[in-house]
Amino acid sequence: MAETTGTGVTITEKLAAGVPDRNVGLAYGEKQTINGVDIIPVAFVAYGFGGGESDELGNGGGGGGTAIPLGVYVGGPSGPRFRANTLALLAVSVPVISTIGYVITKIVKASRR
Repeated sequence: MAETTGTGVTITEKLAAGVPDRNVGLAYGEKQTINGVDIIPVAFVAYGFGGGESDELGNGGGGGGTAIPLGVYVGGPSGPRFRANTLALLAVSVPVISTIGYVITKIVKASRR
């Protein structure tokens, strides 16, 4: 039987209600003006949560998230231009490059048989 709070709401429903509806605005920050130049920060944002209930183990839940700054849009006379955060882009690309290298290694080993 799912344990409920005093209002008849399950723990999982309570966790879900705590996460507001998010949209693309979450990945773009508020426009800032620095030294007369308009910038808009851009980030990769991900989050998740979960919860569970058990007669034997009780109930619980948790969640987490991450935000990786990818760069900024900088306003200029010819319109906004994207300026990448090269360190963050390199950090994000390392798992992709590692996976590609791993797959190529497996293909080469399989072709030798």
